[in-house]
Amino acid sequence: MTTDQTEQAVQTEPTGPTAGRTPIVARTRAELREARAKILDGTVAVVMTMGALHEGHATLIHEARQRADHVIVTIFLNPLQFGPKEDLSRYPRTFDADMEICTREGVDLVFAPTPDVVYPDGDPGVKISAGPLGDVLEGQSRPGHYDGVLTVVGKLLHLTRADMAFFGQKDAQQLLLIRRMAQDLDFDVEIISVATVREDDGLAMSSRNMYLTESDRETALCLSRALTAGAEAAEEGPSAIRRAARAVLVQEPLALIDYLVLVHPTTLEDVPEWYRGEALLAVAGRVGTTRLIDNLPVLVGPGGGALEVFSDVPAVRPGTA
Repeated sequence: MTTDQTEQAVQTEPTGPTAGRTPIVARTRAELREARAKILDGTVAVVMTMGALHEGHATLIHEARQRADHVIVTIFLNPLQFGPKEDLSRYPRTFDADMEICTREGVDLVFAPTPDVVYPDGDPGVKISAGPLGDVLEGQSRPGHYDGVLTVVGKLLHLTRADMAFFGQKDAQQLLLIRRMAQDLDFDVEIISVATVREDDGLAMSSRNMYLTESDRETALCLSRALTAGAEAAEEGPSAIRRAARAVLVQEPLALIDYLVLVHPTTLEDVPEWYRGEALLAVAGRVGTTRLIDNLPVLVGPGGGALEVFSDVPAVRPGTA
């Protein structure tokens, strides 16, 4: 199935029994336990964020509300996933605006702890290792990043005791690793992916987009355009996909590309020329001072093209129940 890669976020009307009502805010473990104990009936979904919520996050919350009886949103700027050269203090903090989105989308409970609540003894002595899949692509550019991601996701799954957790396809490697963690470590939770939500011009929604100047934003569009061009060549095979995507990127010298890859969706290994089937076309680069990532699931071979999510992953599209 192909999809229009300029698909926009859907501004949804408030739905559900808690829509329009300010969520309960828990900032400590005790407050979270007390609030969570009052959720006695039905299923619980969690949407994990680092704050600076946008319509991409709103889509995750909306889809969680459609699937579950109760929704928890976590807002936690996790220091473990920031490297020594990454400025944690620069990350946007917009709690009041975040709460407006949570209220509009009918969130029941917001868990917004500080680092000393999540890591009471400081940097944890035991962390979850992402393994070899965490050392490539983003992991190669950001060593230790995915160990920090999996450690906090694991802790938040335990603390919220959610039945389902919703993550965006935009962070494809993160999604894969969280699925593997849940499977390999027997987490009793369903990991559900939601298709990437894009701006009108095709730029994947991200909290980092607010760092882009007007000219940076124009430059950044080469990432999504490259992915679209690659997907349009999918019927011709892997080399054609890579060639078409690179042809777009080389026309934009102001974008410093870190990688452009076409890899298997579960092994993250480059697919060979004979390969036919689903693959992940992913790109990362720096525009101005901002590092951006984007990806597109594609079907390689006859009838191929862009996909919303991979076929063996439950597909939840923006604006659908």
